[in-house]
This record gives sequence, C-alpha cells and structure tokens, in this order.
Amino acid sequence: MFRILVANSKGGCGKTTIATQLAGALAVSGHRSHLADADRQRSSLAWLASRPPGVAPVMPLDWTEEIGDPPKGKGFLVIDGAAGLRGQRSVELANLADLLVLPVLPSAFDEAATRRFLDRIEKLRRIASGRLPIAIVGNRIRAGTRAAASFEQFVAGLGRPIVARLRDSQLYADFAATGVSLFEARGSRVRTFQDDWYPLLAFIERQIS
Repeated sequence: MFRILVANSKGGCGKTTIATQLAGALAVSGHRSHLADADRQRSSLAWLASRPPGVAPVMPLDWTEEIGDPPKGKGFLVIDGAAGLRGQRSVELANLADLLVLPVLPSAFDEAATRRFLDRIEKLRRIASGRLPIAIVGNRIRAGTRAAASFEQFVAGLGRPIVARLRDSQLYADFAATGVSLFEARGSRVRTFQDDWYPLLAFIERQIS
C-alpha cells in the first residue's frame, strides 16, 4: 500500500481538494484507493459521504481522532493531514507516509508559511534522511499573472521539485459538493484541467518503480 500524505501548515491551501481529487483519480485508474481524513474538520469524509453510486470506489478511513492502521495489500492510501501538522501527530503521519505532497498557493502569505513549514519538517528524521520525498504542487495558479511569476521564483529557491501546477477553477468547488473527482466528469473543459494532474500522477508512479 503506497501512502501519500497531503499536508501544509496553512489552512486554505487546497489540501483537502488535492487529497480528494488524487484519491478519486487513482480509483478511476483502476487502483485500490483509500482516503484517510486526519483533519478534525472532516472535509474529506464529507466528500466521501457525498459520492454518488456507480463511481469508482474510494474507501474511507476516519483518522480525525486517532491515527489508525493503514490498509494492507496493493493500492494507495491518501491521507488528508491536519492543518499545521505539528507535534507527535506530525511524526506519526510522516513515519507512515511514502510521499509528502505539499500544496502551495501563489501568495506572499502562503509562501512565507510554506517556507516556515519546510524549515520545521525537514528536521524530521525520515525527511532529513531523504527516505520521505516531498512533491510540491502549485495550486490555483493563474498563468501570466504577477503572482504566478513570483511563485515560480519562490519555488525555485526551495531546492525541492515542483511536480505539478493546478490552474484555478470553479470546477473544484463544484466537485467538493458532489463527491466526484475531476476524472469522473466529462467534457472538453474538464479534460483541459485533467491534464494538470498527469505530472503528479507520473511522479507518484516513478516513486513506486
């Protein structure tokens, strides 16, 4: 079971959106997919409860109060980490994960918070030793804007790879309410935004191989 932790220190960075959409994308690809909600806001569990019948199954795990045992066997476990990821809980989740996905918004406040977060978690043993890779995902990117250009400069100075850039779209808010993922929708407009996810999915496949 390959375990992906989605986390950042700042609320509103799109952590739950990325966790739910990633779990849905993996399920649509035919993988056994689990989604663990470790955030007491329970947003991922609400998304799972809204999923309509007939879509690719994503198995729910409620870790909002206590971190449980990961499922065994082949497949993926996506963990929606608690905002902040501090204390012993952060160590436990980091020790469970095979990959840390770090969503970052293109804003000065989010970039400063991300730098502080990285400075802190890079002291964790598994990250410091390189056993837990970090994949940065730019979220709500609007190409051609000053904020996007500033974001690229910021990421270049982190020394960590940015593996995907997700464009801003109302589609994600719509999917949050209906319990479906981008990969379960149809239409040319949806396919355009699906393309944003392929670099992240390819990065995950490389980590497994």
